[in-house]
Amino acid sequence: MKASRVAQLEPKKKCCRKKTRCVRCPVVIMRMKRLEHEGLGGKELAKRLKMARAA
Repeated sequence: MKASRVAQLEPKKKCCRKKTRCVRCPVVIMRMKRLEHEGLGGKELAKRLKMARAA
């Protein structure tokens, strides 16, 4: 999945809190929306997606 499309996904109802968060996790989607709003894109956005899922 492309990092730019994650912000438009529908989040799950509840976070599973696993070590590597899933793409539809509400926390990941919230962070990606914030980054997209700041104007990040491309490779930087993909790098930040990895960081958001690892947290």
